[in-house]
Amino acid sequence: MNIDQTSDGDIAAITRTAARVLDGVRTAVVGMDEPLTLALATILAGGHVLFEDVPGLGKTLAARSLAAALGLEFRRLQCTPDMLPGDVTGSFVYAPDSGDFRFRPGPIFTGLLLADEINRTTPKTQSAMLEAMAERQVTVEGHRYPLPEPFHVIATSNPIEYEGTYALPEAQLDRFMVRLAVGYPEPEDEAGIVEQRIRRQREHTDVDAVIDATELIALQAAVERIHVDDDLIRYAVHLVRGTRTATNVAVGASPRGSQALILLARAVAAIEGRGYVRPDDVKRIAIPVLAHRLTLTPQAWAQGVDPAGVVSAVVNTTPVPPTVAEAVALRP
Repeated sequence: MNIDQTSDGDIAAITRTAARVLDGVRTAVVGMDEPLTLALATILAGGHVLFEDVPGLGKTLAARSLAAALGLEFRRLQCTPDMLPGDVTGSFVYAPDSGDFRFRPGPIFTGLLLADEINRTTPKTQSAMLEAMAERQVTVEGHRYPLPEPFHVIATSNPIEYEGTYALPEAQLDRFMVRLAVGYPEPEDEAGIVEQRIRRQREHTDVDAVIDATELIALQAAVERIHVDDDLIRYAVHLVRGTRTATNVAVGASPRGSQALILLARAVAAIEGRGYVRPDDVKRIAIPVLAHRLTLTPQAWAQGVDPAGVVSAVVNTTPVPPTVAEAVALRP
């Protein structure tokens, strides 16, 4: 078994660069270490991020700062109920000089798209992002247009406000590799947020680029070579299958959830400085990866059952395989 499929130099580069990116983001964002780490890991794994929490916790600032540190072209889409699909993907407009119609790209043609308050726009407009998020292309009036490489979506959503909002369709939720909750900061972190604002004497804060798009693509390619033992793949599949048979669950996680567990676990392992995935990596990300993919029964919703609790119960009852390192050490 070749554990070190990714060279030590590649792993060290990922770990070192991730630390620099997170340090850069922390100059603007305080007290979000775990969500920021998982958001960065998601981008390294080629996925999309959904931040879901109450307003005022820095979700938009985190997305903008992460894009700046990664050196990606950044566009913000402020979602509203009257937004149309063409406002996202672009549309054909009449060109008086030539007398024909030309395609004008929408804001989705960027390196990192922030879909702010995505649950404020209609499902029809939300669905305009499905093809882009899954296939890195958009189709407008029968014409296909590839998106830039890399391309990532970070969306924010407010889970407690219902007036003027729309529930995200299951197909839309399934396209997000993770759903992250920011949570209220600790008192010392909240004091740090206020102190930072006083020191800089302005609302806006700038984050310097640590890498560029080309370097990010190289890091993503290195993450693809992180070793995953067959036992870990089966473990991820068992976790996902466990959500399908769990009590109170009408529809469990799809095979896309199994893939997301392994893809993100590789990135987490690389950030931690390892060339192989451990069961703890999968357990750490199980709730952010799987909870938003579950559809609970009506009775469960009425009883206030939390999808995160369902995933946690599945994790606690699923046998854990040994780590790759342990398996090698136990060999005669």
